[in-house]
Parts: sequence; structure tokens; C-alpha cells
Amino acid sequence: MLKIVHIGSALPASFPMDITAEFEPGMIAQLKIMGNDIMAGISDGTAPLGLIDDVRTKSFSKAQIDEIVEIEVVNKELDDNGRLVNIASEVQFLEFPSIIENSFVGTIDVILNATNGAIIIPPGTPLNFDFDDDGILDGFRVICNYVYHVPNQPGDDSTIGSGRITVHYARGFYATDQFDTRQNYALNLTLYVGLDGKLTSKQPTANHPGVAMVTGPPSATNGTLELLWL
Repeated sequence: MLKIVHIGSALPASFPMDITAEFEPGMIAQLKIMGNDIMAGISDGTAPLGLIDDVRTKSFSKAQIDEIVEIEVVNKELDDNGRLVNIASEVQFLEFPSIIENSFVGTIDVILNATNGAIIIPPGTPLNFDFDDDGILDGFRVICNYVYHVPNQPGDDSTIGSGRITVHYARGFYATDQFDTRQNYALNLTLYVGLDGKLTSKQPTANHPGVAMVTGPPSATNGTLELLWL
């Protein structure tokens, strides 16, 4: 998803499209040489051109930010370090299944079943949450970020017929859900482009330039990253 907040009177550019590329609005484009032609495809972060305003994908995806999972543990014991831990595996289902596995991050280590959206907390994990406020830990509280495939919404291709891709390259304010959910985003933080063409707060290498600044961090109520494209 790409939302154009404010870009003045600047118009986007249109480029011939890399026919092997798949993308969603809000991902970042980069010029590439394909044979003898110059075309626009997905950026690897080294020479970002602008934000894509077209779609060519088999399925749509969406970011889920700061989803809270709470699990009360009945069977627990003290480990060798004197910490309360679970004796058996604890299972809880996230709000959405069909998760893109490498997009998932949680505040404690869990095992993810990306297909059905289950998280499994293995035995021996230290408890971290007090459900009844009695000063004794009796469960888990996990905050999760991930990207999932939107159910019952097949993919689309807005480039059919034209074979071209629309790119917003002008300085302006934008919002997108195409970002690395494994990273943290603070106000005024510099943004880079990852190897997958999505925005990230982590600089992949020293050769990856900063391209934008965070103007609105994603949250549980607003799963988009707001930014000033530089």
C-alpha cells in the first residue's frame, strides 16, 4: 500500500518494467540494464529511485504491528537459575495465518508455524508476565510484528497492457506498509532500502544510502510507516 500524503505539484515518472519483477505499491524501484534496455525493477538498496505506485503480485501482503499475545501458564517450575519456566510447550495462534516467515519478530524466542499462524513457546522458557499482579510471574506476554498474505484477495497486475511502472521520485511525504517489520522505527530516524526493495531502519551495508526519514512510526493502530522521501 502506498499513500501519498503531500508531494506538491510533482508528477511521478513512468519507466519500462522489468518483466521478471513482482512488487506492491510502496516498495522501492531501481533502474537496471536488461539486455540493451534500461528498465525499472525492485531496488536492492544501492541505488534507490523512488516509491512504486503499481502492483504486480500473485498475492497481497500486509504488516501487523505490535500484536500482543498473552498466555497464562499452569505447569511451571524453577530452573537451575531460580527462574520460573514453563514445563510443557505453550501454543497460541496469532490473529492472521499465512505469515511471511522472515518478516516475523517477537519480544521472546518462539517457534513460528507460518502457515497457520501459531507460535510455540518451548519448555524451559523463563516466564515474563504477572497476570494477577501478585508479584509472581505466571505467564508470557509476547509482542509480535509480522507480514501476512491477505486472505481471499488474489493478486493483481496494473502493468498489463502498458508494460510500464509508475515511480514517485520527488521529495514528499508518503505512507506505506512495505517495510521491514523486524526493525524498530523511531521518529526522525534515517531509512534505507533493504535487499528486498522494502524500507528498513537497518543499513544493510555501508554502501546503502539513506533515502528517507521517519515522520510517523508504525503502531498497533496504524500499520503503516510514514516518511519524508529525501
